[in-house]
This record gives sequence, C-alpha cells and structure tokens, in this order.
Amino acid sequence: MAAHYDHGHTPAAWTGVIISFIGFCAGGVFMVAAQPVPFWGSMAVILLGPLVGGIMKMMGMGRKEQTYVSTPAVRAEEPQKEAAAHA
Repeated sequence: MAAHYDHGHTPAAWTGVIISFIGFCAGGVFMVAAQPVPFWGSMAVILLGPLVGGIMKMMGMGRKEQTYVSTPAVRAEEPQKEAAAHA
C-alpha cells in the first residue's frame, strides 16, 4: 500500500499561502497603478505569510511529524539452495 502524503495541506500552510497570495495580488495592482508606498506595503504582506504560517505550525496547526518503523527486509533464498533442496 502506498504511503499517505499530505503535501502540506494544513491550516498553517493554507493560511501562509493565502496571506502571501493576497500580498502578491495587491502588489501587482499597486505596481501597475504606480503607487510605491502601498506596493512596498504589499511586499511586507508577502513576507508576513511565511511568518504567520511558521507561528501556526509551532502552535500545532502544521503537519505532524511522522514516525517510521523500519522492518528488516525479507531475503529470498538463493537459487542454488532451492535447487539442492528439491534434488
């Protein structure tokens, strides 16, 4: 069975991306409108996204650490031993 990967589908990841996306869209509008002060404010909002996402992850809203249990690999017997056993 294939392992489950969530690729960061957590409240912390979604919140950080949404905040950065809003800042990116606003920055594009203000750049086209030739408004430098709101543009740089939008750049600050873009940088605020990962900060908020990281804080939310530390609060327990991020991806949980997975523990992996390693099991020894099963080795097939060598063909010579199988041939000798059947003879």
